[in-house]
Amino acid sequence: MLSYRDALAYIYSFTDYEKQYVYRYAPETFDLNRMVRLLDYLDNPHLRFQVVHIAGTKGKGSTSAMIASMLQAAGYRTGLYTSPHLHTFRERIQINSHLIGETELCTLVEQIQSPVADVPELTTFEIITALGFLYFAQQQIDWAVLEVGMGGRLDATNVITPQVAVITSLSYDHTDILGHTLAAIAQEKAGIIKPHIPVVTAPQPAEAMAVVVEVCAQQGAPLTVVGHDWQWEAVSASPDGQSFYAWSAKNAGQSAPRHLYWIPLAGPHQLINATCSLAAVNLLRKQGVDLPQDAILAGLRDMRWPGRLEVLGREPWVVVDGAHNGDSARKLVAAIGGLFPHRRFILIFGALMGHSVPDMLDALLPVADKVILTRTSRLRAVATSDLLREVQSRCREAEVTDRPALSLAEGVAEALEQALDLASPEDLICAAGSLSVAAEMREAWASRHGLPPLPRDMSEQEMSDQGIRE
Repeated sequence: MLSYRDALAYIYSFTDYEKQYVYRYAPETFDLNRMVRLLDYLDNPHLRFQVVHIAGTKGKGSTSAMIASMLQAAGYRTGLYTSPHLHTFRERIQINSHLIGETELCTLVEQIQSPVADVPELTTFEIITALGFLYFAQQQIDWAVLEVGMGGRLDATNVITPQVAVITSLSYDHTDILGHTLAAIAQEKAGIIKPHIPVVTAPQPAEAMAVVVEVCAQQGAPLTVVGHDWQWEAVSASPDGQSFYAWSAKNAGQSAPRHLYWIPLAGPHQLINATCSLAAVNLLRKQGVDLPQDAILAGLRDMRWPGRLEVLGREPWVVVDGAHNGDSARKLVAAIGGLFPHRRFILIFGALMGHSVPDMLDALLPVADKVILTRTSRLRAVATSDLLREVQSRCREAEVTDRPALSLAEGVAEALEQALDLASPEDLICAAGSLSVAAEMREAWASRHGLPPLPRDMSEQEMSDQGIRE
């Protein structure tokens, strides 16, 4: 039997296009035929459950979690497949909110090693996706909610035929891979649209919406546009969550039922994600899926999706958010202004290569009174010296933490201590720039306050240093 560490080392030993950014995003790199061959060797596990498929630039993880929670509340055995993870690889593959077990993952890895050996040039993400499909099939789930890894058209998850597809908010991210225009990015995301399968889209910039509308027309896929066909209205908001009305507006002139919902997520952008999820489950109901209203209410109320405008502490406020592009950073700024009354804004910032540091800093620096730059334990983490140059080019200064983050998020933990030393009870400390910053801040906070340790794998740096990663 493989150990859990050995299983992760095996998965990560393959060419990982999640972490390599100098390549063409094209069929010769992302070849769905590899995925088809691998799944065929595994007896096509992806055909044994029903699917909701979700792509987008921002909000696809939150939307996926909401839909999965509603299906689970309705009594369905529901798988959730997302990426990346916050603390442990096991978060990527869940059933009814339970992470895949270490022993279960090891068993699955042993089962796929022979088929994987027969399919050359598989990537880490393709293997993870196959593991997720195989686990879901073996566990006899009813539904899988699948979040696209990147793009959509050539993503490893795009071998399935869903019952509903969802496209969340589109903005600029991974532009070197997906394209430098919103139309090009939308074309890749719209690749998940299948013939005659209903689609839900969040409100989009006109350039992106035109592409989604065109592809739906070409595929004969009925399109539901949130903001037009479905509406929402905010009722109340706090750092702990928000209530809102949402309703279908497709039947013009008719009295549409307006239900009051609550979600444990902060920020106006989450209302759009929630309304997308409601529109999607409404389409499932129209297909005959039994989703009672009380299950929908409970599913939204009880869903959990940490690391997104999450409050760790008060007096001072300590907030973490996985914002990692310019659009999400602007939404973060807008949300903080309305939710967290504060005297000074102390920003802890780190980033990963491949994300737009200039766009994020353009959004965050104007509202930050103090800036602390840090580097997480991720191999793709941007050096603090590079971040400092970007900050200084905007005529600002910053403090820097640059201790090697080789154990429990030492760099981010040091940044937290610096911020707390600077802060008064009336201030706000916010850690942002990548999900890895949010994750390591959560780990540092738990360690500092003697809370139960969060489930955590060895960091990529630790794995590399110990010679168990190619």
